[in-house]
Amino acid sequence: MKKILLVFGTRPEAIKMSPLCKELGKPEHGFDLRVCVTAQHRKMLDQVLDFFDIEPDYDLDLMRSGQNLYTLTSLIIESLERVLQDFCPDLVLVHGDTTSAMASSIASFYFGAKVGHIESGLRTYNKHSPFPEEVNRQIISRVSDYHFAPTQNAKDNLINENIDKEQILVTGNTVIDALYQSVKKTKLLNNSIVKYLESNLANNDDVILVTGHRRENHGKGFERICLALKEIAEKEPKVKIIYPVHLNPKVKDYVYNKLSNIENILLMEPLSYPNFIWLMNRAKIIITDSGGVQEEAPSLGKPVLVMRDTTERPEALEAGTVVLVGTNQKKIVTETIDLLNNDSRYKEMASLHNPYGDGKACSRIAQFINKNNG
Repeated sequence: MKKILLVFGTRPEAIKMSPLCKELGKPEHGFDLRVCVTAQHRKMLDQVLDFFDIEPDYDLDLMRSGQNLYTLTSLIIESLERVLQDFCPDLVLVHGDTTSAMASSIASFYFGAKVGHIESGLRTYNKHSPFPEEVNRQIISRVSDYHFAPTQNAKDNLINENIDKEQILVTGNTVIDALYQSVKKTKLLNNSIVKYLESNLANNDDVILVTGHRRENHGKGFERICLALKEIAEKEPKVKIIYPVHLNPKVKDYVYNKLSNIENILLMEPLSYPNFIWLMNRAKIIITDSGGVQEEAPSLGKPVLVMRDTTERPEALEAGTVVLVGTNQKKIVTETIDLLNNDSRYKEMASLHNPYGDGKACSRIAQFINKNNG
């Protein structure tokens, strides 16, 4: 029986790893599966675990007030050593580009376990954008034995970096697996948050959903973002802008200071995963700097404006499901207003094929691991 350890710590990782937990836990695969969370995000992580009904076997509970990359990285490597010694996994699976994934891959490499990287091969080749995620991904690739690439473009990046193509599998993205499993459930939501959102919306309101948290946008970037949202709200008074604001004080304090008194902008606490899926379904346009949202929204037929100057997800750009607007105030405003008022452009963008998968990524990963079980 192959012993597999899944390690993750943030909400996006949990969303994308939860359907894989369910798949690998099926008896027919015969795996001895355990789950370890670093709790890099505590509250937001727990909401996802509850929704997908996953109970971690190990909870490192590493979130600290004022934590930085130095302390978090060292804590993860040190704390994970005890887990690795206790379970002695054959294979450790990490996801994406977080500090949890990078540090866990290094700890697993030190221990001598094989490492599998879910969502491997995404690149901007600009080490400062996104920071530190681009470097995290490249570090994980150097120590990984198996590379589960979401797209052919991601596989090509890995091959160009001299990674053995026999150890790369194109899977699609597990976030689409999670979305397909969740969207039916969320349509029936009737909790207090959904009721609150509905009470703030008329039936015909166009909703713009905003998310933003990237480090490279802190400071001047968020200043321009807030000015753009304020301008959109003034020019389109019948549109409702809903912004679940990230808990990072560098984001939260600034956004609330600049946007809290504008009538058609609703600022609120970060949403749980099911509530967020409900709101994505209700939105007309999504403005974000999130990687996961770039992947999810096209499956729901939602055009996405990406508040980044680079993206490690070029497939969406090539498919036309997203537009890069950076933190350029004029571009954010112009593109948003055009999508609101140009019906033909909106319909074309909303109907494009999602390049990130068909909801079967997890089964492909499980089959690959079974094939390489030894």
